[in-house]
Amino acid sequence: MQNKLKEVINILQQANYIVAFTGAGISAESGIPTFRGKGGIWDKYDPIILEIDYFKNNPDKAWPHIKDMFYNVIDKAQPNPAHFVLSDWEKQGKLKAVITQNIDNLHQKAGSQNVIEFHGNTRNLICMQCQKITPVAQADMTQNPVICPHCGGLLKPDFVFFGEPIPPKAYQDAFAHTLQSDVYLVIGTTGIIMPASLLPYEARKNGAHIIEINVSPSNYTHSINPYFLQGKASKVLSELNQKLNGH
Repeated sequence: MQNKLKEVINILQQANYIVAFTGAGISAESGIPTFRGKGGIWDKYDPIILEIDYFKNNPDKAWPHIKDMFYNVIDKAQPNPAHFVLSDWEKQGKLKAVITQNIDNLHQKAGSQNVIEFHGNTRNLICMQCQKITPVAQADMTQNPVICPHCGGLLKPDFVFFGEPIPPKAYQDAFAHTLQSDVYLVIGTTGIIMPASLLPYEARKNGAHIIEINVSPSNYTHSINPYFLQGKASKVLSELNQKLNGH
């Protein structure tokens, strides 16, 4: 592990364009459950709740579960050391972008500026009728279902449901940064969800060094042969940060 760490430190020191690609694992340490695995969201809820057709047809059944799944948990969550290390690296000019599959806003809370939300976010709601965006803070979240203050249409969380496309700008920006990267940090993601899971492969194909930080091996570990640093994101990133700063 120590030899691998030395190699990784050397790669990070020489990098010109570092990009971080984050998944649910980085936020698990902030108390946000992952979707899959023991104790995950799908252990408690039926995934059909987040299918777009089901939501359109059964908003009164879907909304209470959505509030429970996301808003009651995410609102209280705070960034952990992993989020702060990435934010610090951005401030120092080392890290050019965070591409996140997460919808929890924790990168922004930690101070990251250039965050590409591949799957959207929980900050805003979008009207299924007039398409206007309403910040959650300005919506009446006690309603069931939650209604648009502009036109009375159905409001939906502004993140990607099953059956919906990735927001075009997020998709384009994510691939643009991926193709510019010379070091690609894969943090807390299993590599299962398409099309987000394609991004590290594109980075590797384009010659970037892949550094994976995960508590257990993922789809990437053996397929693209990354530098695999096993452990929790906060511990591994904090250790890398200390060594980069000469401690």
